[in-house]
Amino acid sequence: MSDSDDDSGGEEYLFKIVIIGDSAVGKSNLLSRYARNEFNPHSKATIGVEFQTQSMGIDGKEVKAQIWDTAGQERFRAVTSAYYRGAVGALIVYDISRRTTFDSVGRWLDELKMHSDTTVARMLVGNKCDLGTIRDVSVEEGKALAEQHDLFFMETSALDSTNVKKAFELVIREIYNNVSRKVLNSDTYKAELTVNRVSLSKTETDASKKTQNFSCCSR
Repeated sequence: MSDSDDDSGGEEYLFKIVIIGDSAVGKSNLLSRYARNEFNPHSKATIGVEFQTQSMGIDGKEVKAQIWDTAGQERFRAVTSAYYRGAVGALIVYDISRRTTFDSVGRWLDELKMHSDTTVARMLVGNKCDLGTIRDVSVEEGKALAEQHDLFFMETSALDSTNVKKAFELVIREIYNNVSRKVLNSDTYKAELTVNRVSLSKTETDASKKTQNFSCCSR
């Protein structure tokens, strides 16, 4: 039985997060690794969209993240654009072994900005860091781009699980921080994002500032 079935249960939030980026950068495997601890080496391009829901506890509250895997192929962009709406978090993913996917990050950020209508917690993710021997984008380049656009940054590997859980949970916590700050000033915003009745008495500290960078590389 979920908390929402219990009148005396804890407070609960539901946040929408989108994973965006070019086709074959590993978006679906990042989601399956986080949600089910699975990896499919023969994963095919996602048709349309699919999502998984994950829960985590923050400050005694149940926070649910509905994570949407959007198709990166150009012919599906018109379909997926509608799914940006209502998103309060986004992972913008590129493949560290394919520079063209890194070069596309700016376009994905523009599209996210165009279709989102609220504060979005954004993380730049350099995926497939297990492919260090054929790396085409340096860690420093990833960090620099993230700093330029005021993004969190992390390198991950869906193959060996490196930083996958950290990446998703950092975004979820940043969303919670953003919501906490807004709830203090907006009962309407609270009503939109709350599943049960909640009241936030304080703003979470800014411990997760965007200076946090994680890489699977020692250099």
